[in-house]
Amino acid sequence: MNKILLILKREFLTRVKKKSFLIMTILSPLLIVFFYGITIYFTVNGPGNEEVKTVFVNDNSGLIANKLSNNKIFTFEYGTLVNSSPAEFLKNNANYYALLQIPDSFGLNNTTGIKFLAVDQPSISQIDYIENEIEKYVKNEQLSNYKIDQSIIDKINETKVKLSTVKLNLENELEEKSNSGAATALGMGGALLIYLFIFLYGVMVMKGIIEEKTNRIVEIIISSVRPFQLMMGKILGIASVGLLQFIIWVTLILLAMPIVSNLLMGDKVQEMANVAANMPNTMPAKAISGNAFLDGLMSFNYPYLIGVFVFYFITGYLFYGALFAAIGSAVDNETDTQQFMLPVTMPLVFSIALAQGLVLNAPNGAAAFWLSIIPFTSPVVMMIRLPFGVPTWELALSMALMICGFMFTVWLASRIYRIGILTFGKKPTYKEIWKWIKMSN
Repeated sequence: MNKILLILKREFLTRVKKKSFLIMTILSPLLIVFFYGITIYFTVNGPGNEEVKTVFVNDNSGLIANKLSNNKIFTFEYGTLVNSSPAEFLKNNANYYALLQIPDSFGLNNTTGIKFLAVDQPSISQIDYIENEIEKYVKNEQLSNYKIDQSIIDKINETKVKLSTVKLNLENELEEKSNSGAATALGMGGALLIYLFIFLYGVMVMKGIIEEKTNRIVEIIISSVRPFQLMMGKILGIASVGLLQFIIWVTLILLAMPIVSNLLMGDKVQEMANVAANMPNTMPAKAISGNAFLDGLMSFNYPYLIGVFVFYFITGYLFYGALFAAIGSAVDNETDTQQFMLPVTMPLVFSIALAQGLVLNAPNGAAAFWLSIIPFTSPVVMMIRLPFGVPTWELALSMALMICGFMFTVWLASRIYRIGILTFGKKPTYKEIWKWIKMSN
């Protein structure tokens, strides 16, 4: 155990003292917060200083004139083309961005044949806006034909329905605040962190072993320690680096978020906060949806979630880190790792792909249950399910199998490592690796 601790200490200090570690540990969370800050800024403020485009509406039907609403993207001007093709018209009138052509046949019962002619390829949001404006006009006219007053139509169109979800604690017969959006965001965030850390530090273990093997340093090292001790020391040392970096990242992100928000959003942050604070209880559900999301985030038991996250972070890394170590010991260079990396990484990729559809749509379904129990996928899938509520026995079973799983992969990797670490000059096949596993001495 003392030798494992010595190797662990060496791996930890070697990486922590590097300038690259210090720079990336500090810059990465700041870049993440800045990236999301920029995204939120443009979401709230729109496309920025983008020039408003003028669209000429050639309405041959006479129904759409002055019916389309101007916005930050488009202004509409109406008229009729006389002895001029669309291409010729746009060429001679450079101030127009595009030509919206409404055919003679257009009507409330025939909305086909509309063309949007532009020199540039319009974006999806631009096309959606024009389609929605025409659809709104057609629907309103159809309702008016049934003698429904316009004010009633407007009131009906403003009607929105928003569910307020409540989670029931049957044991204590209590109602708990919940929000599906908050649960989804929290679950996906935890799953992505584990997914990225396993890849990042698992590959770091593999590269470190390949480097020592290529430089023949490992031949000197194992004269003093057993191969298993060397492998475990490297895996645990790099795991300690990852845990330290994660703690620093979370701390810096929490400190940087309000600063970046104020820099990017300015007075809008305070304005939005004041509106939310003064919002009456009788406001429509849509208006308080942001508050519901924040309330949902605040309702989670974070010590419990963080504890489970740390467990799956460590055991998931040990599970896959041992396999990455086995790959590194079996090959002489990074090029040869590709054939062995695919079967190891596929379950991780598979779990994150299914998480975005199957698991989120049915977090307590049969597929989600089995994916959160199987050690290959449980670190990612269980983190997604956790905010939605997981029965204690399911979590306990998943944790027990995860412990058994990483103990098995560590044993399996040690069988490959003890022989592969001293094998040079030949890329092994799966058949040869199987012989190494079965070899008793």
